[in-house]
Amino acid sequence: QVQLVESGGGLVQAGGSLRLSCAASGRTFSSYTMAWFRQAPGKERELVAVINWNGGSTYYGGSVKGRFTISRDNAKNTVYLQMNSLKPEDTAVYYCAARSYYGLAYGAADFGVWGQGTQVTVSS
Repeated sequence: QVQLVESGGGLVQAGGSLRLSCAASGRTFSSYTMAWFRQAPGKERELVAVINWNGGSTYYGGSVKGRFTISRDNAKNTVYLQMNSLKPEDTAVYYCAARSYYGLAYGAADFGVWGQGTQVTVSS
């Protein structure tokens, strides 16, 4: 089973960009479906983006479509989330998650491995 460590969060002004990284340990990273979720205070955890094992399929939550891009580098055991045109409503703790199946999934309950989260704060 992989272990996940996120990095790249921080404070940014509205309209700015950030890139989150999620480094995974373990030799079977390429067999995992990977996702980014986020959770704002008082709100449920929501799917931001998901990517299949080889990067050939992706899916984005409606609020980030066209602004965020998920990608992965299996040689580096890392998944990325490029976030552009950030808005104050993007402020949340962002979590990396892994699912040991090849297909896409969209619910938090479908993912069995989670990172500790990284805070993203977008100021207006």
